[in-house]
Amino acid sequence: MKIVFMGNPLIACPLLNSLYNSNHDIISVVSNAPKAMGRGKKLKFTAVGDFANSLNIPFLGFKSVDEKEIINKLEELKPDLFVVMAFRILSNSILSIPKLGAINLHTSLLPKYRGAAPIQHAILNGDKITGISTFIIEPKVDTGGILLQKEIPINKEDDFGTLSKKMANISGKLVLESIKKIEQNEKPVPQNNFEVSLAPKILKSFCLIDWTKNAESIHNQIRALSPYPGAYTIINHKRIKIFKSKVFSNKSTKEPGQIIIDKQRLVVSCKNSLLELITLQAEGKKRMLTSEWIKGIQKNQEISISS
Repeated sequence: MKIVFMGNPLIACPLLNSLYNSNHDIISVVSNAPKAMGRGKKLKFTAVGDFANSLNIPFLGFKSVDEKEIINKLEELKPDLFVVMAFRILSNSILSIPKLGAINLHTSLLPKYRGAAPIQHAILNGDKITGISTFIIEPKVDTGGILLQKEIPINKEDDFGTLSKKMANISGKLVLESIKKIEQNEKPVPQNNFEVSLAPKILKSFCLIDWTKNAESIHNQIRALSPYPGAYTIINHKRIKIFKSKVFSNKSTKEPGQIIIDKQRLVVSCKNSLLELITLQAEGKKRMLTSEWIKGIQKNQEISISS
C-alpha cells in the first residue's frame, strides 16, 4: 500500500519507523515546514522531519499559506492512505486525496479526551487507565469511526514523558493491524457521542501551581506537565519549575503555600495535605534534585512562596 505519513513531534517517530520497516511503501512524509533558527538561520526540522530525512524518505514541509501547493504535490503521489499522528487538522481538500482515506492514531480511548492534550488530561484527572485509538479521519476533530483500541495502565509515577513513550512503543503494531482492517474492508465502529469528553490544549496560565488545591491534585498537575512545559511556582520572587513530586501526607493544619525544609526535603503545605518536591529547576539553572537546591540556601534565609 502506498502511504503518506503525517506528524510532527518525537512521539510520532516510532510509528513512522514501524511503517518504514513494514511491507508498505512510505512514499512521503509530511510535517511542519522547517524554520530558520539562530544567528546562522539554520533550518530546524520537526522531530518527524529529521527522522524522515535520516531514512531518506521524501519530505514535504507543510505551511498553511501554501496548502494549494501541498495538495498538488500529494495528488501527484496518488497515495492509497494517509497515516496521521500528532499533526494538525486537515482540510476536506486534503482528506479527499487518498484512495482509501486517512487514519489517525490518537492518544486516548476515544471518545474520551478528544482534543490536543489527551495524555495530560488523563494524568490531571488521576485516571488509572488510558490508551490509544486508531480511527478514520472525518472533517470534525477526533469524531471518526474506531478501527482499534489498546488500553494502557497509568502508574502512580507516570508523567507526560513516560506515558508518551509507552504509547509510542505500541503505536506501530496497532496502526499496522488497523491497515489490515482497511485492506479487508472491515467497517469502523462509530463513537458513542454520549461518552465524549474533551482534552483542550494546555495553556501557559495552567502551569502555575495553586497551593490551595490538595496535594494529590497538584501532584497530578506536576506529572501531567513533566517534562514539558513544566508546572511552576514562585519562590522568593523567582520562578521554580517542578518536575517530580510525591504526596508527603494527606493531613496538614498549615496554611496552603507554607514551605517546610526538613533536612534535605522540601515540603509544601496544600489544602489539608503536604506535597514533597523532589526535582526542580530554578531560573537560569539546570534541573536538579531538591536536596541539591537546598544546599544553596543560606543559613537563616527566609524561603517563601508568592503568587
